[in-house]
Amino acid sequence: MHGTSAASLTDRTLHPAFARDFAAEYAAFVAELSLETLPIAAREAARVNLLDTLACATAGLSASGVCEVLDLVRSWGGAPQSAVLCTNDRLPAPSAAWVNGVMAHARDYDDTHDAAILHAGVSVVPAALAAADLRGGCTGAELITGIAAGLELVCRLGMATRIGIIEAGFIYSSLFGYFGATAAAAKVLGLSAEQTHNAIGIVFSQAAGTHQVTRDAALTKRMQPGFAARAALVSVELAQRNVRGAQAVFEGADGLFRIYLRDQFDPVALREGLGTRFHFADLSYKPFPCCRFNHTAIDAALAVRKQPGFRVDRIRRIRVGVANQAFEAVCTPREIRIAPKTIVQAQFSIPYNVACALLRGTVLLGDFTDAALHDPDVLALASRVECHVDAEIEREFGRTISPTHILVETEEGMFEARADVPRGHPDAPMSLADLDAKLRDCLAFGGVDWPEGTAERLTEAVGDIEHLADSRSLMALLTPGTSS
Repeated sequence: MHGTSAASLTDRTLHPAFARDFAAEYAAFVAELSLETLPIAAREAARVNLLDTLACATAGLSASGVCEVLDLVRSWGGAPQSAVLCTNDRLPAPSAAWVNGVMAHARDYDDTHDAAILHAGVSVVPAALAAADLRGGCTGAELITGIAAGLELVCRLGMATRIGIIEAGFIYSSLFGYFGATAAAAKVLGLSAEQTHNAIGIVFSQAAGTHQVTRDAALTKRMQPGFAARAALVSVELAQRNVRGAQAVFEGADGLFRIYLRDQFDPVALREGLGTRFHFADLSYKPFPCCRFNHTAIDAALAVRKQPGFRVDRIRRIRVGVANQAFEAVCTPREIRIAPKTIVQAQFSIPYNVACALLRGTVLLGDFTDAALHDPDVLALASRVECHVDAEIEREFGRTISPTHILVETEEGMFEARADVPRGHPDAPMSLADLDAKLRDCLAFGGVDWPEGTAERLTEAVGDIEHLADSRSLMALLTPGTSS
């Protein structure tokens, strides 16, 4: 493990192997980045992320917490700078970024980086869109370049981190999202390297993202990435006004890595291949709208369901083995996981999701409604699920998304399956048809009566984003009354 001692902290400004804090290095990289310097694969990855994040936001419009945030920011009023997705609202850019971030994350359907264990797009894309509006519009090429800059920083920070979210106590989606969202907004607004560095330093003074919200099934779980997007807009606007932020943001004596991550990071991995190796190209996209820790369990349950002789009405007992990180996140306390009382509790429950998968053959947005939580058949089956830490899985996969081994005991005998790679991972990607179906399901679930052809127009616009003259035409497609 690469790291630095806590000794002599007053003398430490950065890791001794490197001349500059990574914040300065990345700010310079962002300032020089252009569409032409992005490899074709990275451009495509950014386009997919933009489309998936927008899709998730449309489904999130009707989710608990979103209307409360929207009502609050409406009551504040302010300059009509940036659009709120799926509404006719225009609000100050930080407020619009916040609402859009909450909306995109509310259904827990958004991207994941399965090695870094985080979501990237839900802070970055709302910040980039709000910045584009704040600027008075930008080209599609500028928008997608900003999104790429932000996604890469979130993922690089995650890949360099060596401490798990349970041990650290932070959710990296939001914690690292502060920095990625700031990089994206800075690029879209055309900040200089020095201004971008200051913006990253300013947002460091606001960075947060606790894991306790998951344990407590708090609605603020879905708000945290939005907080990051909001802070990003505040930070870039302050930097534009020549406010100086912290400089040794990541590797300083009181930088992110020591204060938040206990110096468990790899400074070489942080920098390796910058500009040629884009980690956000390894983002996964979810086929199921729930915590990613549930997904291999769902995949394994679906594999059992397909086995000859299996009958769901004959199940006696279900044993589910995962790594400790997954066990802590989605298996405990057992009484909550087998009978979730809130949608957030259901989103973070292996027993509930395994029961849905075994009974219905899939897990859908409709499984996470107040009515669905009272389904007696699901609850009865969930009560038969027993989770444990699998020693072999923990040994091999403790820091990444956990594989799942499932053993189902029925009246007729034992059925078992193991899923190592969750569907939607780059090694097991969703098809274009799967992604299109997800978009259509999301559009239908949010409660807006979208004109016929909205899915096709949105897909076409994002697919041709590099040639879009004005980013605001993309937002118009998800503004009621203007998308036809």
